[in-house]
Amino acid sequence: MGAVRLVDLDLLGVFLCSTHLPSVYWTVHFCTAIHRTNCIGKLILWSRYYLLMESATPVLVLNGDLRWTEGLARYALEAPLVLAADGGANALARLGLRPDAVIGDLDSIDPETRAWIGEGNIIHRPDQDRTDFEKALDLAFDRPDVDRLIVLGALGGRVDHTIGNLGVLAREARGTRLKLISETETVLATDSALDLEAQPGETWSFWTFDPGARVTLEGVRWPVENTPLTVGDRPSISNEATGARVSVIPKGGSVIVFRELIADSS
Repeated sequence: MGAVRLVDLDLLGVFLCSTHLPSVYWTVHFCTAIHRTNCIGKLILWSRYYLLMESATPVLVLNGDLRWTEGLARYALEAPLVLAADGGANALARLGLRPDAVIGDLDSIDPETRAWIGEGNIIHRPDQDRTDFEKALDLAFDRPDVDRLIVLGALGGRVDHTIGNLGVLAREARGTRLKLISETETVLATDSALDLEAQPGETWSFWTFDPGARVTLEGVRWPVENTPLTVGDRPSISNEATGARVSVIPKGGSVIVFRELIADSS
């Protein structure tokens, strides 16, 4: 039996009702330990929590523009580890999910959320030389049980934050081990060759921040070979997958890889 995650049943119920998620979220692994309350004898869940089996990838939630769709909620609810960068904890509170840790300078987390999570899970990192995203990444990948991470709330919202997050992604260049995901797109960065799953007709875009980087693209409508794709000069925007694989081969630096999500692609 795998690990389990505690989720506040009351808050999750409000979320489920408001978003019309499938009934599976109501039925998986409910805690069966119950007892009777005082004189009225009502049955209640013993800890007001239910147990949810975990299976997927650790998740980090940033304080960006995050709307909990069914797919994004699944990433968080099924994750073996959930971290929040400062105000990202507010988004998790809307889902009724207490993060394992909240990291940052703590200027964005709501007081009510902080009290609900508890000081034992708060990690104050006040330095202003790094963003809260960078602080949370360092903490996550320093853990021996984390070799990959999905980041939610990194795209959309304030343009400066999005650009900053993409810059961090390019510098980290962890390939498929670090993805920024929204309801409409997934973005990664790599400095080594990758062969990625695709669906014909999908929109893909590619660019670099380093003018010295050269990129070869295969499996797309407009392939390139050993070509600079600098964001301010000649990026490959709105390219198109032609088959089931897209190959990205960078040299001399990292390349951002954007994939628009359609149907059930991820």
